[in-house]
Amino acid sequence: MANALRFAALQNRDFRLFWYGQLVSLSGTWMQSVAQGWLVYSLTKSPFYLGLVAACGTLPILLFTLAGGIVADRFRKRNLLLLTQALSIVPALSLGILTDIKIIAVWQVALFAAVLGTVNAFDVPARQSFIFEMVGKNNLTNAIALNSAAFHGARMIGPVIAGMTIAYLGLPACFYLNALSFIAVIIALSKIRVKGDVNKTSNGMVKDFIEGIQYMKSQSGVFQIIMLVAIFSLLGMPFITLLPVFAAEIFHRGPNGFGLMVGATGAGALAAAVFLAFRGDINEKTKFMSFAALSFSILLFVFSFTNYFSVAIGILVFIGWSLVSFFAVANSYIQLSVPDNLRGRAMSVYAFVFLGTAPIGNSIIGTAASTVGTTSTVGMIAVVCFITSIIFCRKICKSQ
Repeated sequence: MANALRFAALQNRDFRLFWYGQLVSLSGTWMQSVAQGWLVYSLTKSPFYLGLVAACGTLPILLFTLAGGIVADRFRKRNLLLLTQALSIVPALSLGILTDIKIIAVWQVALFAAVLGTVNAFDVPARQSFIFEMVGKNNLTNAIALNSAAFHGARMIGPVIAGMTIAYLGLPACFYLNALSFIAVIIALSKIRVKGDVNKTSNGMVKDFIEGIQYMKSQSGVFQIIMLVAIFSLLGMPFITLLPVFAAEIFHRGPNGFGLMVGATGAGALAAAVFLAFRGDINEKTKFMSFAALSFSILLFVFSFTNYFSVAIGILVFIGWSLVSFFAVANSYIQLSVPDNLRGRAMSVYAFVFLGTAPIGNSIIGTAASTVGTTSTVGMIAVVCFITSIIFCRKICKSQ
């Protein structure tokens, strides 16, 4: 009974449907992510293009996600999510067909990455704020942790399946399977009773946008956490785009090794999400985030210079744990700190710094890796993350 209460959000019918649908769809999404990375590397043999295509996928988040937050506050979130999930099928299916008939080019991969990124700019704020409306305040932290568990469980399962699929069925199969996986979310969403609240006191999109930004800036703790999320998203997380280079050139393991590396990161992330869901809540959120941030920085530095594949896999597990521990608690802290009518916009700001800064980071890390080398680039970024973690963690703790 105690364990059931630890996962209380799953007792909610609507959230349970949402969660199972997400698990299937996200597994397909991670399959596509791995396949796309390997496709780009196969076409170009260049870390620069890996960073460029990744940037194309995340640049729309930078451009449109704040507008996505306003839309999430002004329309029924379930209906908005049904639309975004249906639209997400298009780029996956297109990539599968073009790869299958062997006329795929890097510019096409970049184009469809940008299309999917634009859809995600409106999907993410709606999805994040919809969780609160399904489960309420008391079970929010639990629901966020469970949602992270689904995301990172898929991150563990998807890449491993993708590696085997690429090796035995070919790249196109990954894209086709991802297109099919979105149907699981569409079915789940169609059965959910809660449709999401609408902000009936809107003063227009521009004023709504300004209101959300001003509120976030006025809350010192929220603002400091947003800044730390931005630093990690800009400099820390983009190291994942270079994993194909590590797999192929440093460890000489091919697509299966690449899938295992991404899957190891997902395994650690899943462990963190399950831990947080079982824990229920973290009382000392700022201290916990500080510990997770510093752990990630140190582990990334060690990973950048290891030459042993088994050691790298072990480190990646703990890197995944540190990242999710930090981001999940940050997400929960922000959602619990803002009023209901601003939650969509708050989540759009979170998505803006969490995902929107990635195109800049991906471009930086791809260019740097081509210039000074992959391992040196990741090592330098780890040092920068460590220094900024100390600075920002001190500010966060002082603001409490």
